[in-house]
Amino acid sequence: MHAYLFADGLDVVARSDSRMAGLDPRRLLRPGGPLYPTDMPCKVDVAAQEQPEPGPNRLTIQVRLRGETVIWSDLMYPDLDGRAIEEVRFRLGQYLGEVERAYAALKDQP
Repeated sequence: MHAYLFADGLDVVARSDSRMAGLDPRRLLRPGGPLYPTDMPCKVDVAAQEQPEPGPNRLTIQVRLRGETVIWSDLMYPDLDGRAIEEVRFRLGQYLGEVERAYAALKDQP
């Protein structure tokens, strides 16, 4: 099972490096887990090399909280117009709600 991370409708992992697959969502999304923002920025591995075989390469983002905004930075992937996306921002309440919804949905998975 792999996590899929979307920002503005774009798959961050696939657009960053097509050889990568998101890490286990149970690890990334668990309450208090790595995608939960704090005032101190933290580096989070979100994906690992999957093709041609699992490898040591990782896709890492920085997650931080600034006021009521969650910021993912250290990104580098193209938007639909080919411009580089280096940072995305989310409203805290909506972000936490989506992380919690996705984690709760995992309980229904085998």
